[in-house]
Amino acid sequence: MFTLRSSKPLPPAKGAVVDWAANHLGNRLRPPGFVQLKGNVSDIVTSTVRVPARVTRRLMGRLDPLGLAGAMVALGAKTATGALPRTVAGVGLELGRIAVGRSSVAPEPKDWRFKNPAWTDNPAFRRLGQAYLAWSRASLALVDDAPLDWRTKERARLATSLATSALAPTNALLLNPDAMVRAYETGGRSVLSGVANFARDVRTHHGLPRTADPDAHAVGRDLGVTPGAVVFHNEVCELIQYSPSTELVHTRPVVLVPPQINKYYFMDMAPGRSLVEYALSQGLQMYVVSWRNPTVEQREWNLDTYVSGLDEALRVAAAIAGTDGVNTISLCAGGITTAALLGHLAAVAEPLIHSATFAVTLLDFSVPTMIGMFGSPTVVHNAREAARRRGVLPAHEAEALFCLLRPNDLIWNYWVGSNLLGDRPPAFDVLSWNADPTRLPAGLHLDFLDMFANNSLANGGVSVLGTPVDLGRVTCDSFVVGARTDHLTEWKACYATTQLLGGESQFALSTSGHIQSLVNPPGNPKMSVSLAPSDGPDPERWLAHADTLPGSWWEPWGRWAQERSGDLRTAPTSLGSCEHAVQCPAPGHYVVAP
Repeated sequence: MFTLRSSKPLPPAKGAVVDWAANHLGNRLRPPGFVQLKGNVSDIVTSTVRVPARVTRRLMGRLDPLGLAGAMVALGAKTATGALPRTVAGVGLELGRIAVGRSSVAPEPKDWRFKNPAWTDNPAFRRLGQAYLAWSRASLALVDDAPLDWRTKERARLATSLATSALAPTNALLLNPDAMVRAYETGGRSVLSGVANFARDVRTHHGLPRTADPDAHAVGRDLGVTPGAVVFHNEVCELIQYSPSTELVHTRPVVLVPPQINKYYFMDMAPGRSLVEYALSQGLQMYVVSWRNPTVEQREWNLDTYVSGLDEALRVAAAIAGTDGVNTISLCAGGITTAALLGHLAAVAEPLIHSATFAVTLLDFSVPTMIGMFGSPTVVHNAREAARRRGVLPAHEAEALFCLLRPNDLIWNYWVGSNLLGDRPPAFDVLSWNADPTRLPAGLHLDFLDMFANNSLANGGVSVLGTPVDLGRVTCDSFVVGARTDHLTEWKACYATTQLLGGESQFALSTSGHIQSLVNPPGNPKMSVSLAPSDGPDPERWLAHADTLPGSWWEPWGRWAQERSGDLRTAPTSLGSCEHAVQCPAPGHYVVAP
């Protein structure tokens, strides 16, 4: 037996061999002029590995801020061993049936992509469409069956939806029968128009197809035209008071609080399509908060900033009306701001808000929703880095983000119309408003991200204006609105708001989606609303006992608001007051500022 002897001690069992080699052999191997790095070799190696890892993570955070690649990796890791082969085999069998003309695969009745008769009458187009649908549905089913947490599954489904939507045959000129017919009928002029439209969108719209004709509508000309005036402003918002349209009005005013990421006038869209106009016709005194469009200079504006600005505006509305409080109607993220203010007011025992309406608003982010996927650690980390780096969430990125959530309807629909058919963008008021978003300051963005990630507003982890927010201490009545086909704030998640607030709560479930449910004037025979008081935490139980009525939620909400707006009195003949004089006509300055 041989024994290895050395005058140098061997490295300990848990030590790094590379350190021992460097420390005991380094002097002999060091070439002349060599400059020794400080620290042992393991630290240097670790740093060498960590630096590229951080750079890679930051690069991926910029290239893939939603973490879709990571979600797909997780999907691959979690997919059952036999699931993928079974799916591939199933698609293969279906393709065989398609090839011999025995497949029953058909598009959904509302799928606009396959409306042309060629997709059913022409054998080649029929087989092409069936093959695409079989593949895309199998891909989405693979995601739905994977044992992933709901946030990762939502991101994996989004990634798969983006891929399958982009690869639809209808997006290619030579595979779209409508585009081919148009090119033939116009002698190729539609193709030239499409190329020009595409070049314009690349130059002026970051490559996304325009969803609306930019010249068709303008704020103050045909949008946001209900008569009124700005009666107050601070650095965060303007307060618009509207002229009464009835001889008698209820004493307590209603103040509308829009989301910070959008402009208020989607609730004053156009005559006959304006909630403000409708509320005035019901004898309600209407005020609207119009948020300022922040720049990098306002990067520090956070939830405290907006709550403070809103609190000031509500007090001005109450002072002009001569009442001790107001009613609020808050939409989407505007409801988060109002809820935080309600929590503060409850903490200081000040009943400034007499009743609160929340429409398509999420306060509890533990309920699975598409927008809730933004609370995943990867997305939150990337968004925080971007917010700190840039100071604001740019308006065009917010617009693009919401388009990505519904690619078929909000991207490829307009791609086909503009770039393949050569059409001008449509002239539609809602689309014009949707193409007019605002920026979001980093401070508020970071606060929202914390709520997404930690559900802090619902769990009592938020403090505003120096007081903790406990929504259970809010005792005013509430009217909560959800939308059946809302892809952003799923109605069951909206229903959860009724369980957070301490007062009596009424829930209304409207037909249609996120924006369509809000711009919902009475008289549309296709619309309906399910209505009932909140009935415990189970939304399905509530739905089973709710009454479904034809028409818009505006109507039951109007009656509910009237009951909480005090006695009738003669309508004021002028706007503002001695202390708060009219500053300019509606729609004001902030809504039209760049």
